[in-house]
Order: sequence, then C-alpha cells, then structure tokens
Amino acid sequence: MTSFDAYKDKYSSIQMERRDGILQLTFHTDGGPLRWGGVPHGEFGPAFTDIGHDHENRVVIMTGTGTEFSGPAGSPSTFPAADAESWDQVLRQGILLTTSLLDINAVVISCVNGPAIRHPEIPLLADVVLAAPEASFQDSAHFANRMTPGDGVNFVLPLLLGFNRARYLMLTGQELTADQALDLGLVNEIHPHAGLLPRAWELAEKFVVQNPLVLRYTRMLLTQELRKRAVDLLGYGLALEGLAVIHETALRANAGSE
Repeated sequence: MTSFDAYKDKYSSIQMERRDGILQLTFHTDGGPLRWGGVPHGEFGPAFTDIGHDHENRVVIMTGTGTEFSGPAGSPSTFPAADAESWDQVLRQGILLTTSLLDINAVVISCVNGPAIRHPEIPLLADVVLAAPEASFQDSAHFANRMTPGDGVNFVLPLLLGFNRARYLMLTGQELTADQALDLGLVNEIHPHAGLLPRAWELAEKFVVQNPLVLRYTRMLLTQELRKRAVDLLGYGLALEGLAVIHETALRANAGSE
C-alpha cells in the first residue's frame, strides 16, 4: 500500500492535503488555474494510481484553482501535432488517466469552481458533482479543434447526457452552464464559489464515518458500469483520435511547405 508522504508532493499540477481520511486535490498550473497540456496529461494517471493504492484515502475531493476548473479552450495552438510513436504515449497516458480515476476505491466529490472546458469528463466522473454558478462544461478540445472526440468524452458524455444531447454537444462545441448541467443531471448541487469547498467537506465528513468497507465497496459498485464502458470504448476512442491527429498533422505540414 502506498503512503501519503510518498506521493503528496510528487506531482507539480496537483496540490494535495489530507485530514481524517479526506484527501483534497487542487488542480493547478504554477499556482494558477489548470492549463491542460503534456504535464497534467502525464501526471494525472500516475497520481490517481497512487491515490487509489492508499487505502487511507476514504473520500477524495477534486477542485480547481481560482476561477477555472480546467482550460484553456482548444485552439490551433493547443493542437497536439503527433506521429504514431508520440501518439502511443498520449494513448497510454489517456487510458491510465481515466481508468486510474475510476479505480480509486474511495468516494469522489468534485467541486467545479469555474469553467471545465478541457477534459470535462474528469469532474463528471465523480460520485457527487458540486458546482459554482460560474461553472460550465464544454468539450472545446476535440471536434471544434479538428480532433476526433476521444479521451473518455466519447463514452462519458453519452452515458450521462444521453446519445443525442451528447452528440450535439461534441459536434457543436456547446457549453453547458451550471444551471443547464443541474437540469440535465450532470451536477447535483450549485453553491456560491465561497461555499463550494465547505459544502464538499461537509459531505465528506458525513461519508467518512461510514464503515470503510462499505465506502470502498459502494464506490466499486457505483463505478462498475463506467469501468465496463471504459474497457469497451476508451482505447478505441483514443486510437481513432490519434489516427485523425496524425492525418491532420500531415495536412498542416504539407500546407506549410507549399
């Protein structure tokens, strides 16, 4: 079993603090809002693995920094130009990121403190989703940015939203507000920004007194369908995403050489 001291300061994009079995993860880039890129993409999977291997973590709270949960919006500057060899690393990291999050056998609460416009599936995979009024959810990185929707959004969003709503969101780049997400069942509660983390800790303190095996096995049970979908669709989505990225990379290279 992994000890907290062995990993708590290991990851540059995740600040960790734990009290009485409740682990708070604050995602950030250099102390500011999380800027998605190679560093968090490479760190989140191993971090979630370490967290999952530490059975002293009985409830996990995930939140962002400042006024954003995750960004920036997808754009030509964020396009991950790749060949087959470099995409192999992205694929392996992407599979580990989602599967290791689902393999954390502790109740997970997400506090969406602002827009989650990159990897919105991460907070939405929590057992309880709390949001500030300023929060929003968008898949800005894929189709609108000339990429096939992968990274888990391809199975998480249809499961949570229904197929038609999810396909529309991914194809159009629709951004759901916190109120819309609440109406659609993506979010459980909305609280003012200042009250968001206190509410998460209030819930966590209620959960953590539960029989530890009941907590662990309830999380395992409630994520079983998600883990099955991940086995079927996560790698497939990342593979198709990679093929399209490699083709788009070649098109851009050819256009630049003309």
